[in-house]
Amino acid sequence: MIDYQQMLNERIKQVKPSGIRRFFDIANEMEDVISLSIGEPDFSTPWHVREAGIDSLRKGKTWYTPNRGFMELRREIARYFDRRFHVQYHEESDVLVTVGGSEAIDLCIRTLVNPGDEVLIPQPSFVCYEPMVQMAEGVPVIIETKEENKFRLMPEELRSRITPKTKLLILPYPNNPTGAVMRREHLEAIADVLKDTQVMVLSDEIYSELTYGNQPHITFAAIDGMKERTIVVNGFSKSYAMTGWRLGYALGPGEVIGEMTKLHQYAIMSAPTTAQYAAIEALHNGDGDIEKMRNQYDMRRRLVVDGFRKLGLSCFEPEGAFYVFPCIKSTGLSSEEFCERLIRSEHVAVVPGNAFGKSGEGFIRVSYSYSVKHITEGLKRIERFLQSL
Repeated sequence: MIDYQQMLNERIKQVKPSGIRRFFDIANEMEDVISLSIGEPDFSTPWHVREAGIDSLRKGKTWYTPNRGFMELRREIARYFDRRFHVQYHEESDVLVTVGGSEAIDLCIRTLVNPGDEVLIPQPSFVCYEPMVQMAEGVPVIIETKEENKFRLMPEELRSRITPKTKLLILPYPNNPTGAVMRREHLEAIADVLKDTQVMVLSDEIYSELTYGNQPHITFAAIDGMKERTIVVNGFSKSYAMTGWRLGYALGPGEVIGEMTKLHQYAIMSAPTTAQYAAIEALHNGDGDIEKMRNQYDMRRRLVVDGFRKLGLSCFEPEGAFYVFPCIKSTGLSSEEFCERLIRSEHVAVVPGNAFGKSGEGFIRVSYSYSVKHITEGLKRIERFLQSL
């Protein structure tokens, strides 16, 4: 009889399952569920993008691509970043196409982090950063962001956490789960702290096209002196409603991207061929699709924020992504108790804030990447639940 616990890597045994998926799985076992838990666009991938993928299959283009991705796609990614954010990258050396943004994050962390290196992680933030650092034998150093600072990373907080062991800062903006953004002046303040250090930056910008108001997203690589120390992670899932295509990319100094490519070669070989053909079309002709979806999300954003405030819950107004992060401390319930009782009594699935770090306790994450009808029904049920407390 094999004792599998003795066979397992000790670090993976310490990694907790995702708190997001727990409530998603509960919802899947129930009927008449309103799920507001998953950050996935309710839009279909634009038809012209799907058609490009279909056309590649019709023509039998099902072979491996180069490890880094098709040169045409890498060229389009570099052009997109120049056009959108005014930052230049060389498609031959500075761009790597990956299986979603998540692979790019994992590659970056494993390429840069040695055992014992400290990695600074602002929280609340996406669930993958801390376990990936742990699996690389790095030391996660959590920086708790606060609602009164609009969940932004504050320069004085960053400065106080940097030590001689600090290797990497993860910059997760626009932020999942809070919807917080860092404007140019905030990024410049962070850059001022970093400029005399050897700290690298992983800037996860997967929601870069989903910001609201008159100020567009600023990539951290565009801040003076920061491009040389920054790996930018982005992708197609959120901007083009291509979650299931599993395609992302990393941009950065050629020396680092080259080493990330070695890991990618051995673990993955190449990103999905059909998805790469579709992504070329998305970058060529997809700006209008982004604008239509962003306008819809903006309308839903205002609907959800107003809805929670009318229910008597404090709700930070997000400026990016497609989540709200209302505070539920006034109910007297913990985040997990609130979510558990809500789904059991009213069949509404949301995510407890502590799934995104201890500083998320007292909040819940609600996605508005769903139809207005779906959101409205969810708010009605949440109102009924609050009245029952």
